[in-house]
Amino acid sequence: MKLWRVLLLLMLFGGFVSSAHALRCGSRLVLDGDQDFQVRDRCGQPYWIDRYTALDVQGAGGPIELQNEVSYEVWYFNFGPRQFITQILFRNGRMFKETPLSYGFNELGENCDVNAIVRGLTSGELVARCGTPASQRNLYSTAVRRDGRGNERYRDVRREEWIYDFGENTFVRVLTLIDGRIDSIENLHR
Repeated sequence: MKLWRVLLLLMLFGGFVSSAHALRCGSRLVLDGDQDFQVRDRCGQPYWIDRYTALDVQGAGGPIELQNEVSYEVWYFNFGPRQFITQILFRNGRMFKETPLSYGFNELGENCDVNAIVRGLTSGELVARCGTPASQRNLYSTAVRRDGRGNERYRDVRREEWIYDFGENTFVRVLTLIDGRIDSIENLHR
């Protein structure tokens, strides 16, 4: 009898572990390692996509250096106001990580409360709340990470300025995003 209980607990525990790495889109699942086209087929078109690249260097400073460009895409899915917005990270076209964010929405940009725009909010959450910006500027720099064994990673540090105009009697809000997250907020009065 004890063996039966142990097996039941292992099956239940195993079910929780495997489901932690899966995202349900309707009646279909997407898993880490799935191709981007499979995720699009199962979950539909994301409402926002953020793209960036990194350069992995192996053997830096040695006789043979191998450089590989790595492509990243961050997809944002809205499953309605009673479920969380889901952020999916792809590395070279394969699902790498899934992160639940804030609650979803009915209409893109319908709930733009200027007081709810805070540091740390992702670009996808900002677009969900306020829609696309009136103006957007991109400024890039490069960060280099070395591991001391001849391996380096070069990554664009994406600095973006997004400008939202909230109408004649209000102000223009300038948001600085670093790597897809709000880093600073500035209000400009007319």
